[in-house]
Amino acid sequence: MSVGPDETPGDWTRVVGDEILAERAADGDTAAFEALIRRHGPVMRAFAARVVGSYAEADDVVQDAFYTAWRKLPELHDPSAVKSWLMRIVARLAYTQIRRRPADAGLADLEAPASRDSQPETVAVRNAQLKALSQALDALPEDQRRCWLLREVAELSYDEIAQDLDLPKATVRGKLARARASIYAQMEGWR
Repeated sequence: MSVGPDETPGDWTRVVGDEILAERAADGDTAAFEALIRRHGPVMRAFAARVVGSYAEADDVVQDAFYTAWRKLPELHDPSAVKSWLMRIVARLAYTQIRRRPADAGLADLEAPASRDSQPETVAVRNAQLKALSQALDALPEDQRRCWLLREVAELSYDEIAQDLDLPKATVRGKLARARASIYAQMEGWR
C-alpha cells in the first residue's frame, strides 16, 4: 500500500483488516503488530484483569501475551482469526498466573475502572454492581466461569471456546447456560 503525500506511514493500519495486519506482522512489520496491539489490547486487558483480579497483574499478562504472539505469529494458520488467537494466548497466560499463586492466596477484589461520570451516587451504584457481578462470577464453578469469561469478555465463539478448553461444543453451551442462569439469579436485585 503506497503512502500518499498527506499520509503518515502508520495511517494505513487504521483501515486494513486483522488478516492483513497479521500477515504483515508475521513478516516482521512492527507497525502492523502495533496496530494489532492498539486494536485488541484493551479487550485482552479487561479479560486478563477479570481472571487475575488486578489491572497491574493483567498488564503483565497482556505484555507476556503480546511477546508470545510476536514470536509465534509465523505459526498462525488463519490470520483472519488473529483476535481469537490472541485471546486464547492471554487466557492461557492468565490462568497460568493464577496457578502460580500459593494455594491459600485468594483472588483480589477486581479494581473498578475510573468512572467518566463522577457523581458519587452513580459511582457507588456502579461499584456495587461490579462487586455483585464479581461475587456472582466467583461463585461459579471454575469451568463455567472460564466459559463465561471467554464468551462474554473475550468474545470467542462457541467453537473457539470448545477448542481452547478441549470440550465438545454442546458441553460449552451447557456450561454457558448454567453460568448465565446462575449469574442472572444472583443479579436479580440489580434489574
